[in-house]
Amino acid sequence: MHRIVVGAIATNCWIYPLDGPGDLWLDGKPAPCAVIDPGDEGERIAAFLDQLNLFPAYIILTHGHFDHVAAVPTLARVGPSGDRPEIAVHSADAEYLGPASYSIHCRTFSAAGGNSAYIDALWQDMPQPDRTLAEGDVIGPFTVLHLPGHTPGSIGLWDKKARVLFSGDTLFRDGYGRTDLPGGNGALLFSSLKRLAAMDGGIKVHPGHGPDTSIGEEN
Repeated sequence: MHRIVVGAIATNCWIYPLDGPGDLWLDGKPAPCAVIDPGDEGERIAAFLDQLNLFPAYIILTHGHFDHVAAVPTLARVGPSGDRPEIAVHSADAEYLGPASYSIHCRTFSAAGGNSAYIDALWQDMPQPDRTLAEGDVIGPFTVLHLPGHTPGSIGLWDKKARVLFSGDTLFRDGYGRTDLPGGNGALLFSSLKRLAAMDGGIKVHPGHGPDTSIGEEN
């Protein structure tokens, strides 16, 4: 897998190939991947995908905050072979996408102490999600874990076979996500963290910001 750190808030955008390494350049055709949390710099992400000969079969969002979704419009374009990524987000965070999402992002960013000029400088009209996710859904190699608290629709993406978890802004190395933005809930976040703490300590965690960790290291 590959990580690209994007944007002013240094969001981890993850590129997760969906076929084994031996299949990636079969017949010279791009191989499918999942792009997780494309938070900014869409053209840079797209260029990196071209370098790797990958195309995004899925764009999966661990939650809806702007620093995790800003590059969705760029990456959602129809590719040269006519393929278009499937955009997926938890149903409780679906309002961060679609035609009404601008005001929601401005409100959230203002609550974080930011200036809406930042949103305006990067804004592209957000597409609607193609799929809304729920607890236990399977998308690609991932099982969806609903982990509310940072936002109502925060999720983890758990690849059971590979023993990896993409935790978004729920769990970081030596920390966890804030709950003081609209929709945040401290009690729900700590319940989500307890749930993660009960998982196998050997699971590697790829967070939305900062370095990797594991379930065991954070217990």
